[in-house]
Amino acid sequence: MDRVGKLASQKAVVIFSKSSCCMSHAIKRLFYEQGVSPAIHELDEDSRGKEMEWALMRLGCNPSVPAVFIGGKFVGSANTVMTLHLNGSLKKMLKEAGAIWL
Repeated sequence: MDRVGKLASQKAVVIFSKSSCCMSHAIKRLFYEQGVSPAIHELDEDSRGKEMEWALMRLGCNPSVPAVFIGGKFVGSANTVMTLHLNGSLKKMLKEAGAIWL
């Protein structure tokens, strides 16, 4: 849990992902298209990935990926992020976190 918290606060937007997950891919694309350069941690390519996956599930992220943090705070998984994007809240959150300027 401590490792997830440290990694989540490294950058304005942090995504915990799996390289084989199509929803993770879609969420990463969404952020790239917004002009955001997120820190991405591929759990299936990290030796401590399983441990981080359990920590994310304890935070309430089920399924465990993609898990998105903005401004060091857990936002949610794909469903939550897409809802925020569609209702216009995501862009505001990204501006407040310093991930985008316009």
